[in-house]
Amino acid sequence: MKPTETSPDHSLEAPGRSWSGTVDYGPGPLHAPTSVEELRALVGRSARLRALGTRHSFSEVAASDADLVTLAQLPADLEIDTASRTVRVAAGIRYGELALAAHARGLALSNMGSLPHISVAGASATGTHGSGDRRRSLSSAVRAIELVTADGDQLTLSREGDPEIFDGAVLALGTLGVVTHLTLDLVPAAPMRQSVHLDFPAERMGETDLLTMLAGGSSVSLFHHWDGRIAQAWVKQVVGVDEELPEVWLGGHRAEGPVHPLPGMPPDFCTDQSGDPGPAHERLPHFRLEFTPSSGEEIQSEYFVAREDIALALAAVMPLGERIRPLLHASEVRTVAADELWLSPRTGATAPACTSPGSNCPSRSRRCCPRSRSGWPPSRPARTGARSSPPRPSRCVPSTPGSTTSSPCASGSIRSVSSPTPTSTDCWGPEGPVRPIQLPQATSAAAPGRGARERRCRAAPLT
Repeated sequence: MKPTETSPDHSLEAPGRSWSGTVDYGPGPLHAPTSVEELRALVGRSARLRALGTRHSFSEVAASDADLVTLAQLPADLEIDTASRTVRVAAGIRYGELALAAHARGLALSNMGSLPHISVAGASATGTHGSGDRRRSLSSAVRAIELVTADGDQLTLSREGDPEIFDGAVLALGTLGVVTHLTLDLVPAAPMRQSVHLDFPAERMGETDLLTMLAGGSSVSLFHHWDGRIAQAWVKQVVGVDEELPEVWLGGHRAEGPVHPLPGMPPDFCTDQSGDPGPAHERLPHFRLEFTPSSGEEIQSEYFVAREDIALALAAVMPLGERIRPLLHASEVRTVAADELWLSPRTGATAPACTSPGSNCPSRSRRCCPRSRSGWPPSRPARTGARSSPPRPSRCVPSTPGSTTSSPCASGSIRSVSSPTPTSTDCWGPEGPVRPIQLPQATSAAAPGRGARERRCRAAPLT
């Protein structure tokens, strides 16, 4: 067998479902090449192909009725350059694994999501984020990407070498090719601590108090159940930088022991909440790498609003609480610092994101989504996935420490586990509609298979 041919053993029967069991990726076949050369041959001869990561997404952006490919069997390359504070990493490496390797060299990731189980390529391609007024999305740390284009060529794009298109190529939802490696910026390791405060009074739901909560640490997540109060505040602080919180803070009391953000779930799965210092990768995520993440059997949806509108947005939807609560495990409010990525819902403004992990009731959840969106402030419509309106200014905050590109402002998100991400129609960049990306000519020889295709692709909205 030639090195450029995919072995029959590398074509699996079916891709299966997402980790939560709620997204069907299609019938397959699912290919698992063991080298970049095998991947090039597969891509070059495939009429249609989509790549899967760790399958944490709640949208069907990676689902297909054609062939799929996983990079889980490619070599787990991980090369850290301590002098430049960068790491070149294979696409399928998980953030938790990368963080451990970086920590051993005295370095750290600038941010992590609530789950360390997600792959670097998948999270970067979809704009995955953590939380923090000064912490940008995981995609913002990407310095270079190496991908296999539609005709099987290899192509490298970098922040320095391709400044005109790079911000449109990192968060591209897999539309430009299959990413095989990424180079990320790292920052010096710094110890962090995490504490949880519970049962905040209803009078603390105003703008001033909510923004104070969200600014209480380097990374903050507020959990609630649409009953008019914040149930839990998970506050992650940099030791020596952020002021340690008192036992009673804004009316909420410190948890006496570890808790899980979702009712009824054991806290064993969660990261340390004792307030003791520890590595950032053991404090920034909500969940530990060695355990199955979250509850499974759930759907999530997320909405972005301007930071100063977070209290107004929550208040507008709160009357629907009785309809929403039976569908949800919990809702989470976070902030995400601004970035310059074309398809990012945080372009030019730090946004609060509201995420709601919900039970597996997609039809009931979908019916509830239009009702909840109708209550958002009319001047700044809720953003889901790609932008549906031009970016609007928000309050300015400092850029993320260790980042190489300034972030002039910040915004927030509201995440609800209840339904798949609704479709957005028009995609907007920092200065208007996203333009088609003209990829530079790949320098390597084309792989066997299909002839060269036009390297021109419009970035697609989330679906």
